Amino acid sequence: MSDLRDLYQQVILDHYRSPRNFGALDPATACAEGYNPLCGDKVKIYLRMDGDRVDGATFEGVGCAISTASASLMTEAVRGLHRSEAEALLASFLALMTGEGEDGVPLGKLEVLSGVKDYPVRIKCATLAWHALRAAMEGGDTETVTTE
Repeated sequence: MSDLRDLYQQVILDHYRSPRNFGALDPATACAEGYNPLCGDKVKIYLRMDGDRVDGATFEGVGCAISTASASLMTEAVRGLHRSEAEALLASFLALMTGEGEDGVPLGKLEVLSGVKDYPVRIKCATLAWHALRAAMEGGDTETVTTE
């Protein structure tokens, strides 16, 4: 188990140090901002939808290793998914983080964040980008979503 935890930490640190899909997406069809007032993490999610499919997903922001890695992994995971698949993935990820049932769609690489649920104060860091993703899929360009 220790080897698996070490691997998970390495993946998180890799996505923190070299985040994937970092930067504005031009053109984006929707965007939404998220803010965690507890620790100061900020994220902006950009989506480009092609009909009902996520054609592109990127993010900008500043945050801790968990927040940044979660946003990076999320943008990789949702790219190419249909809206309903992205919504199902979002629901499964949030359920994993809150411990409210883990029987959803397979999370793949997102499993590296599963250990976060053992640290309740860090759950908001891991879920911030996901809440912003939901806001972007609902149309975005509204007020900033928060973890509070």
